[in-house]
Amino acid sequence: MSHDKIEQVLIGIPASPGICHGPAVLFSEGHLNLPCYSISPENIKNEERRLDSALVATRKEILEIRKKVSSTLGEGEALIFDAHLMVLEDNALIKEVFQCLSDEEKNIEYCFNQVVERYINFFKDLEDEYLRERVSDIKDVSKRVLNNLLGHNTYDHLENDSKRIIVSDDISPSHAMSLNRDSLLGFLTDSGGATSHFVIMSRSMKIPAVVGLHDATSKIKNNDYVLIDGYEGKIIINPTTETLSSYDEQALKKRAIELTYQKELFEKCETLDGHSIELMANIEGSGDIQSYKESNAKGIGLFRTEGVFLRNNHIPSEEEQFEEYVSVVKYADDEPVVIRTLDVGGDKLMQGEQDDSFLGLRAIRYCLENLTVFKTQLRAILRASAFGNVRLMYPMISGLEELEKANIILDEVKESLKNEKIAFDESIEVGAMIELPSAVSIIDLIAPKVDFLSVGTNDLIQYLMAVDRMNDRVSHLYQPMHPAVLRSLKSIFEGGANCNKSVSVCGEMAGEPLYAALLIGLGARNLSLSMSRIPEVKHYIRLMKHSELVHLASECVLLENAEKIEKKFKEYLDSIVSNSMN
Repeated sequence: MSHDKIEQVLIGIPASPGICHGPAVLFSEGHLNLPCYSISPENIKNEERRLDSALVATRKEILEIRKKVSSTLGEGEALIFDAHLMVLEDNALIKEVFQCLSDEEKNIEYCFNQVVERYINFFKDLEDEYLRERVSDIKDVSKRVLNNLLGHNTYDHLENDSKRIIVSDDISPSHAMSLNRDSLLGFLTDSGGATSHFVIMSRSMKIPAVVGLHDATSKIKNNDYVLIDGYEGKIIINPTTETLSSYDEQALKKRAIELTYQKELFEKCETLDGHSIELMANIEGSGDIQSYKESNAKGIGLFRTEGVFLRNNHIPSEEEQFEEYVSVVKYADDEPVVIRTLDVGGDKLMQGEQDDSFLGLRAIRYCLENLTVFKTQLRAILRASAFGNVRLMYPMISGLEELEKANIILDEVKESLKNEKIAFDESIEVGAMIELPSAVSIIDLIAPKVDFLSVGTNDLIQYLMAVDRMNDRVSHLYQPMHPAVLRSLKSIFEGGANCNKSVSVCGEMAGEPLYAALLIGLGARNLSLSMSRIPEVKHYIRLMKHSELVHLASECVLLENAEKIEKKFKEYLDSIVSNSMN
């Protein structure tokens, strides 16, 4: 903190909630200077042995970190490092490295780095944020391997003499765990997104974090006094005494509010006029099951299966998938588990050949082009359905033809399981994600053909507005309350109601009280959201009146711009909070 310096504000992505302030320390995981030299053919085997040794050493390091995380943060967070171990055990990657070694006759460090860089560049180009964030996992593991090949200490440690805010281009989850928790105030990174494993770690460690700041490392100097608002994604460099006092008050209020949310977590989720709303959880895999229990969610509204494929770094076998799915289904204890079929490419996942355009061969399109992958996943899901309340959901359905084709394949798989006398739920419910404008337009045709509908608001808004929400230049046009979005949502809810089919919402809109209010007013009875958002959303729902939300939504559908719609709902939320305090 300094009185002779001007406050400077940076805006990033809120990653881990909390408010903190203190001196900054610039931190870099560093770039390795990799040698490149020719080797003779007779030394190739020796280079292969060097890599084998480095892989063994790296595996030992990761297992030690995993053990530490499991004992300090829990098994759910420790499962992050299983993805790291899978990278080490990826036979396709190692085979490519050895092929490079044979073809180019260069040292093993050079060859390993060449192959890894190809993998990293492939993941960077994927449109799916969750998969794109896996780049940091590959970087983390590959750097450990390279350090072991070079005989270096894997990481340098920060001095731990005082509490600091770490400012870095990026931080790997294993490096975050290597830092002394007692010396950490918060994390700031130039890169990264809200789904990175580092973000998951910082939330578990309860350390405020903001990512995606782009230029924090160039704007912040060592020992600059910095304030982090992990709720809003705001950074203030050289805050004034008045600013610090204001934020300290905010921090106390936030903590008190969060305690209120937690106290209500096991209360009924219903509006003041007795209208029940189901809050379900979005999960990535079995690593989330402990958090799921703690969230008091009423089932799993979206099981994203892409993570199962990614963690294996290959197309997982039927048995691998079954074990993952059934572990979640059993843990859900007869609550519904909606398993979404693969929403990215499969056998090309790690090969760099995936069609990575937004309009390309992805989701249900990919599955219908790669029937072996699709049938294997359907078999695993159906087998898991024998152990609980499983529902199956197809992503990115654009019309009836895709839906009918997918169901024909499903029927073939069911018949095959019957012939093999393998148990499954023969009346399993099958639904479609509505996330394309074409599906909205023919919702009256799709709804009668499915058991349920689920709205993927992230992609629906993106496709409606022709906006890449990850592109800084146009992200301001990504407007959840745009009139086109409201009218599309209204059509979906009405289409479902006309056919007596349930309609859930599993996009990010469901996790914001402001948007949740709009969704309920338009007709939503079931919201599936990130588990960390459930306490706050439930709190607000318990302050609302369903009749008022319906009236407000019907008014807003007639308004001409997002700003006016948002203003009305903000005023409503302010009024119900004010009323609750009187």
